Amino acid sequence: MWQTKHINSESTQMTSRKFCLPRLLGVSGWYITTGLTEEYAFLKEVDSVSLQQSLRHHDTAFQNFFKQPKVGFPKFKSKKLNKNSYSTVCINGNIAISDGYLKLPKAGQVRLKQHRSIPSCYSLKSVTISQTPSGKYYASVLFEYENQVQETELHNFLGLDFSMHELYKDSNGDEPAYPRYYRQAEKKLKREQRKLSLMQKGSKNRDKQRIKVAKLHEKVANQRKDFLHKQSRQITNAYDCVCIEDLDMKAMSQALNFGKSVSDNGWGMFVSFLKYKLEEEGKKLVKVDKFFASSQTCSCCGYVNKDIKNLAVRAWDCPQCTTHHDRDVNAAINIRNEGMRIAFA
Repeated sequence: MWQTKHINSESTQMTSRKFCLPRLLGVSGWYITTGLTEEYAFLKEVDSVSLQQSLRHHDTAFQNFFKQPKVGFPKFKSKKLNKNSYSTVCINGNIAISDGYLKLPKAGQVRLKQHRSIPSCYSLKSVTISQTPSGKYYASVLFEYENQVQETELHNFLGLDFSMHELYKDSNGDEPAYPRYYRQAEKKLKREQRKLSLMQKGSKNRDKQRIKVAKLHEKVANQRKDFLHKQSRQITNAYDCVCIEDLDMKAMSQALNFGKSVSDNGWGMFVSFLKYKLEEEGKKLVKVDKFFASSQTCSCCGYVNKDIKNLAVRAWDCPQCTTHHDRDVNAAINIRNEGMRIAFA
């Protein structure tokens, strides 16, 4: 899995951090890791750079806690529930990719599946090795490169309104017909998870069943991600600016008891894919305020119908201009119009 990222001069200046943990302690990160490896011999099994990277992650967690009120205090990692991963930084050629192999400190040459060539102008910065619950290993490689994006003139606009069943409806009246992969696999998942719950903890059969369940979840996640990537790519190729509503999906799933459906749609992931794809081509993603009355406003005459607050009303006729509206399509048109106003403001 490849990740390429453009890093400007401001983001690479890491020496200007306020809450640097080693600086607070009055010692260097190298000294801390050296002291720990003397006390805990098993830490010598991994490269020293990855230990220093863990300290940087610890430092970032404290920075986020002090700077952002909503971020909680850093917690200890769980031995069972945590994601198995570690990061290491490229220093003096300790990491390299060549001839289908990935060179890692301590691990040596590891065979990998490389799906595309790496341009010579890319500079390898770091790599993160992670293991999925199903037992597969992935290497997320970070490259630095100069990218001069030219802003595109905004001509083609598209409005998207979130839909629980179809993922979204756009301002043209189209919908992607989201297959709802989790719902399709729910019956099979229920059966396999029931088997897992009845098995004895620590047994080999339970471990085999755990991997089987993990593979089912991984398949659903991969199907969803593939669908969202394709949809976001189609929209990016066709439009210069996409307008969406700035929704709080976590609050929506909790308040309306739609948690399973909201998670299955993956709207937040779709917005992330859409945003970076548009930015790479100099295009825009405009977010409209969530309190904007997109569903209640007639897209033809501007009349506000407060009776449409009821989510059960899926279609309505405007009392002023008698235009018949589909609730979601009308909202998408209003979101597009408001996004155009914000883009040209």
